[in-house]
Amino acid sequence: MSKNEFICDCNIIHEEKVKDTMEKMPETVILNTLADFFKIMGDSTRCKLISALLQNEMCVCDLANVLSMTKSSISHQLSKMKDAGIVKCRKEGKTVYYSLDDSHISEIFEVGLKHINHKG
Repeated sequence: MSKNEFICDCNIIHEEKVKDTMEKMPETVILNTLADFFKIMGDSTRCKLISALLQNEMCVCDLANVLSMTKSSISHQLSKMKDAGIVKCRKEGKTVYYSLDDSHISEIFEVGLKHINHKG
């Protein structure tokens, strides 16, 4: 298989396909927001936090113990994740508990895991 085997050398524009595709594509601002979302999801520490929060709602202290990290570094990551709509929190007395924001987060994470496990 030559390295150029899949390069299109034709000069024909398939106008219907191009028009159809352009009409169906989301607006650039939406795609940029999606890319930002995946940047937040694309950090190994944040993936570990999501994995932990899939199991239980947890406070920063518990998450720090699960991940063997400092409370400060956990809080920093959770803040970014909260701003991105990945986690939410609730306060009970002096303790703040974190959980995944909604079922979409767990679905996205689990689909990613299925993809990785299928490839391996």
